[in-house]
Amino acid sequence: MIQLPASYQEYLAGKSESFINTVRPVLMQSAADKEHGVRVSYNRGPTGHQAHLDETIPFGTVIEDID
Repeated sequence: MIQLPASYQEYLAGKSESFINTVRPVLMQSAADKEHGVRVSYNRGPTGHQAHLDETIPFGTVIEDID
């Protein structure tokens, strides 16, 4: 099983279950390939948060952004 790096675990600490369920699959993908970090975007519409791998972000780093 893939283990999330400490930085990702710390990022998830204290977040709501729905938020974790949204971003965790992308964090797991990042942890599996160990090449890219994750960008979490907040969309003001009904979709809320979205996460995706970002090749400009180093592995183990999460950046929040407003879309």
